[in-house]
Amino acid sequence: MLGTASPAAPGTTPPPPYTPAGWRSLRPAARRLMETRFLRSVAQGALTVDFVLYLKDLHWSATAIGTLVAASGLVGTALMMASGILSDRFGRRPFLLGYQVAMTLGALAVALAPRSWLLPTMAIALGYGRGANGAAGPFGPVEQAWLSQVIERARRGQAFSLNGAVGFWGMGLGSLIGSGVPLFARWWPGLGGYEPLFVLSFLVAASNVWQVASIHEDPVAATARSDRTAGAADRPATSREAVPDALAEEGAIRRRENVAMGLLTAVNTVNALGIGLFSPLLPYWFALRFGAGPAAIGSVYGLTFLLTGFSSLATGQLTTRVGLVRAVVWVRLAGVLLLLAMPFMPSYRWAAAAYVARSMGNRGSAGARQAFGVGLVRERRRGLASSLNALSMRLPSAVAPAVGGWLMDSGSLNLPFYLAAALQCAYVTLFATVLARYERPVTAADPAPASPGGGA
Repeated sequence: MLGTASPAAPGTTPPPPYTPAGWRSLRPAARRLMETRFLRSVAQGALTVDFVLYLKDLHWSATAIGTLVAASGLVGTALMMASGILSDRFGRRPFLLGYQVAMTLGALAVALAPRSWLLPTMAIALGYGRGANGAAGPFGPVEQAWLSQVIERARRGQAFSLNGAVGFWGMGLGSLIGSGVPLFARWWPGLGGYEPLFVLSFLVAASNVWQVASIHEDPVAATARSDRTAGAADRPATSREAVPDALAEEGAIRRRENVAMGLLTAVNTVNALGIGLFSPLLPYWFALRFGAGPAAIGSVYGLTFLLTGFSSLATGQLTTRVGLVRAVVWVRLAGVLLLLAMPFMPSYRWAAAAYVARSMGNRGSAGARQAFGVGLVRERRRGLASSLNALSMRLPSAVAPAVGGWLMDSGSLNLPFYLAAALQCAYVTLFATVLARYERPVTAADPAPASPGGGA
């Protein structure tokens, strides 16, 4: 599956990366990163429903669960910011490898003592139990920056959407495994039915240590040379002749990039507040509102992630026709309406159907949004851009679950949905108006990634 890459000939349009020929045309490093994400997402999917239900069965309240998620988000935010910036200087591989080693050791500890203080400690320190669609926890920005480094801009929307899709498919498979808790409970009664999922997390983390260790990363110096070439290609000849002072030109480019990243951070903050108010506590809401258990919720989550994977591919294809911004706006508008409808559904079946449809649109746009974010800056600053992008999502969504949990415990079970829908509507409006000006059309002059021969 990891053979030698076969780049398209100059002047030709490479096939979409989700076709067999397009997959083979990707660099081996890109393919291995996606394969690693798939395995990681299986473990995350198994716990995305059951981790919250496990805490509920341990008699944690919604406020306590929300506070744990908030603490995890705050710690992850600090790690995200540091790792993204440092990876621009020291490379991506050491950070991802270190994360996988830490996850392996932590998952082993939780598997051996799942009812001890190790469980909340791991959840806070490394985002254990959070469904991140296969992203590398607080080191997700490093992973994004590395992927953008090995994929040309012309295919980035499609490739990032494929990367999102494999994460969703893995989450779907993991959620279906997680729905088997009642079956596991026949052999391990009570809370023991949840605990095979912790063993699965350890096995996946250990496997990914080898996966990441086998990926070749181009030296930082090569990336910097590629970045200078990309900057020259993006500037018209008249501009290069009119601005002989390279330092002044570099300062002007950085200021433009900083403004763009600042605006993206502000707009993403609105989105994250809306998501954080209800999404992490959704299994808890399903259980309280409709009496649904692990089997019912896990099955719905599994179906949701599997369908969202195909939606991600469709959104990636849409980006090649209408652009990244329009593709995101169209699908997110439908998501706002479906979010508003969920509290009014008369049964679990109808509420679950609305959730599935909403997730296909909202989560299916994740790859397009990531591709837009990394495209705002040049290669040498993509670790920083990915960190800011993730920071703007993680920090507000770290605080919001505590608020959402408090509202649910106080009797306002549906209020988090209404507040979230208002924030999501504001996000769509801002994305379509404030950020649309920063979308660059793809041209024939866009350079391919440096060192095409690098691989796994």
